[in-house]
Amino acid sequence: MFFFLSKTVGIILMPTNFLIGIGLVGALLLATRFARLGRKLMIVSVALLAICGFSPLGYWLLYPLETRFPPWDARQGAPDGIIVLGGSIDTDLSATHGGAVVRTTADRIIAAAALAHQYPNARILFTGGSANLISDDAREADYAAALFESLGIARARLMMERRSRNTQENAEFSRAMVAPKSGERWLLVTSAFHMPRSVGLFRKAGFNVEPYPVDWRLGEGGDLLTFSPMANEGLARTEVALHEWLGLVAYRASGKIDELLPGP
Repeated sequence: MFFFLSKTVGIILMPTNFLIGIGLVGALLLATRFARLGRKLMIVSVALLAICGFSPLGYWLLYPLETRFPPWDARQGAPDGIIVLGGSIDTDLSATHGGAVVRTTADRIIAAAALAHQYPNARILFTGGSANLISDDAREADYAAALFESLGIARARLMMERRSRNTQENAEFSRAMVAPKSGERWLLVTSAFHMPRSVGLFRKAGFNVEPYPVDWRLGEGGDLLTFSPMANEGLARTEVALHEWLGLVAYRASGKIDELLPGP
């Protein structure tokens, strides 16, 4: 049920979908006795879309997420393993074209491959199935294996977890597959904005990991005062950030994480 709600209600609440929906409702009301309300809804829709698209709102929402964990300190020594969260590979396009199609968050795979070369004794676990509401046979992990091999990572070092549909299952299935021993150190590679929720879920699953944030969306603090010349860029940042905040609130309310914003 939680997965179903995240793929239905969660999508409806995304800023672009929600605000366009408000605008459409307003347009329909213009032909009724509620025309005045309809005009107000349309004005609100356009105004909020402009704020989300052009203002620094997305940066403000991303800032507490991306600054929650510092960059990993390599002076701690070599890790025993590296966990890479899925989300980079489009399973539908990959199935259509017969090979991995990477559309977003490519830094996760790039950083993991670089770490694998830097620490040749570390095991690599990629965790990612299909996030589609109606599941099919295409799984991220199936395409990730060949992708890592093409980047020079030996197949013998790779573990592929292909059943997970969301971050909670990433954590639970990873722990079951790895069965980490006391004293082992595992890095968790995922986007900086996604790290608080990911760490919270791995902790809840009983898997203590060391955050290795990548795929930064925020630069220097000056970005907090930067307006976007292209509305689609600002909307994309706002949607990414709100998706994370909604996820954190939902997971905390359902007891799936112990803190609203997990930290170090």
